[in-house]
Amino acid sequence: MKKGGIWLTLSVVVLAVAVICSFGYFRDNINLGLDLQGGAEVVLQAVPEEGQTVSADDMEALKEIMRNRVDNIGVSEPIIQLEGDDRIIVQLAGVDNPDEAIDILGRTAKLEFVDPYGNVILTGADLEDAKGVRNPNPSSPREENVISLHFNDAGTKAFADATSKFFKQQIAIYLDGELLMAPEVDSVITNGQAQISGGYTLEEAIAEAAVLKGGALPVDVEVMSKRTVGPSLGADSLQKSLYAGMVGMALLLVFIIAYYRLPGVVAALSLVAYTIVMLFLMCWLHITLTLPGIAGVLLSIGMAVDANIIIYERLREELAADKSLAAAVTAAFRRALWTILDSNITTLLATVVLFQFGTGSVQGFAVTLAVGIVVSMFSALVVTRYLLKWCAQVPAFAAHTALFGAKKGGVVRG
Repeated sequence: MKKGGIWLTLSVVVLAVAVICSFGYFRDNINLGLDLQGGAEVVLQAVPEEGQTVSADDMEALKEIMRNRVDNIGVSEPIIQLEGDDRIIVQLAGVDNPDEAIDILGRTAKLEFVDPYGNVILTGADLEDAKGVRNPNPSSPREENVISLHFNDAGTKAFADATSKFFKQQIAIYLDGELLMAPEVDSVITNGQAQISGGYTLEEAIAEAAVLKGGALPVDVEVMSKRTVGPSLGADSLQKSLYAGMVGMALLLVFIIAYYRLPGVVAALSLVAYTIVMLFLMCWLHITLTLPGIAGVLLSIGMAVDANIIIYERLREELAADKSLAAAVTAAFRRALWTILDSNITTLLATVVLFQFGTGSVQGFAVTLAVGIVVSMFSALVVTRYLLKWCAQVPAFAAHTALFGAKKGGVVRG
């Protein structure tokens, strides 16, 4: 009994130390939302051409293009929402300069390849992909950053025909009516690839590529307002909140151990494993953590604790019926399984509805809650089950069911 108890206690300590030691890694690698780290907010007004109106389809297309542009520059989980019939609000976490955001979001992005006679050969609609890269050409006199273009099937054919027809002549490239370059065709290009150079920094090339890949705007836009948004929860407050969460988790584990005894130690191991897996998944899946997201994590922790409590109460009832420890563990999980699945699956369905019909922070809450629920079920139905079955195989534990809060003829409470 002593060796088993020492082993479990050491396991709790090792897992707790692992969480504390990995705290810095998780803190540096979890994406924080606008309300936690601040960013930029831009309000754009759609401006139709004279005699025309902005339709709902135009605004939806505009919203989608904005999202594509933001995704292509690597901003995590932007908040993009329509306001009224002709405005769109874009919030970008971690972007300190709203002017940089405007340069990407407000560009018309009208790309044109023009032949020597002024006819348009290709447009941005013929693009399949665009990337900002360093020039891989070893014959270049200096390393240069370029925008690498890849055309779709129709664009590839048109470009091949054009480079064949205008061999040794110039094909001009225009972006938003401005001449970028007019290189002379020195070979027939059949692979559907081209490059735009012009003294870009790598960041500028990536930004320009993001604009082109996102597509041309269906209507012109003008900036109504721009501002830098400070975090709702400052860096100092966020740090204190994280430490407060760790202290709260520690107090919760102490209470569970004191009340449920050895199963409480198992619950502590399960919850610490839950914390590590949850943080790892948030980093791996690049989930953006916001204030509503924190609420989703805390709610899923509560559900993980609730699942363990259901199992342990069933275990006490089985032990009170004079079953062996191994038989009681098996029966407890069998009786608790459907209760746990029912409550968690119901909540998962609610998160699907929230994600489908919600926007911005509501979707962030739904994502973190859904991931937390899946991890909590894993910790309760796999980790806890495995550890309890291991305890049932230890003769010292099996002979002293009082360690599980039970005695013959009744259940010991507390």
